[in-house]
Amino acid sequence: MDSPHGAAVKAEDFGLKGPRGWVFGGVGIDAAAGSLIAVEGPSGSGRTCLLLALTGRMKATQGHAEVDGHPLPKRMTAVRRIAALGHVPGVNDLDQALTVAEQLREGALLHRRYDGPVRALLRPRAERRARAAARIDEALAAAGLDLDTLPKGPRTSVRDLERLEAVRLSVAIALLGSPRLLALDDLDLKLSDTERTEAWALLRSIAARGTTVLAVCSEAPTDALVLRTGPKEPDAPDAPGAPDAPGAPDAPGAPGTAAQAADRKITWGSAAKSAPDVDADADADAGPDTDARTENDSDTDGDRSTDTATDTENDDTKGEDDALAETGRA
Repeated sequence: MDSPHGAAVKAEDFGLKGPRGWVFGGVGIDAAAGSLIAVEGPSGSGRTCLLLALTGRMKATQGHAEVDGHPLPKRMTAVRRIAALGHVPGVNDLDQALTVAEQLREGALLHRRYDGPVRALLRPRAERRARAAARIDEALAAAGLDLDTLPKGPRTSVRDLERLEAVRLSVAIALLGSPRLLALDDLDLKLSDTERTEAWALLRSIAARGTTVLAVCSEAPTDALVLRTGPKEPDAPDAPGAPDAPGAPDAPGAPGTAAQAADRKITWGSAAKSAPDVDADADADAGPDTDARTENDSDTDGDRSTDTATDTENDDTKGEDDALAETGRA
């Protein structure tokens, strides 16, 4: 396959807030082209929505980001042209009714129709088929999927694939367009330790070819550039791009500082090894969050206490569900 230059990924205070709360916020990253980026965190912490936002499939509401020099959310269409999705549940699932060969041919046809140059449609049919077959073979080789090892070869049904084989198939389809950025969701879901090692080795090989790789996972490898999601951890230094600045805790009720961070309850860092999650001491010392309470009808009663971490985490999950549902409808 072609060896495209990877896309540099940068973000500063990047965030998305939906009708029922923050999906993710305060994202800061500066990854060079050809990097292996892992978004690590628990389910429901905004990982998938961040992946979709950085690939131009979901519009952020705070801060800014750049992918290969294209600003987000201003130039989402340009980012979509250079960023390809591997398997993202609910967005581009593999068709379980097709065989592996049919799924690959469909991917090649869609790429030629929507992403390829117009002149490609004017070539003779035999030439088009030969080019598509060659591109499929190259993509399969890059994804490490040998069709001859499948139970029924190319005629194996997609529903009969093992989890790692399905990951390789989705990667091969994504690579048909020679993207600068490849993104995958739930990479290590339902994989054994050995299979997880093989999956990360696959992504490293793709990154080594020059393509930037962004993968959502529950546990990132030590050599990846890590964005960590989830609740704040106590006694942790600030991470680049986090909502709160390091230093002394905010005064009780200070608007837009600790109150804003308490509303999000999701923090981010550009590298987990060198920059863990944001310090939670500011939240512990901050007073009542009156601004945040007025946004929720259930908290308008003056006898109610301030927002708890559980309420905020529920809002974050609802916000992510809303955003994913909107992407699915699009």
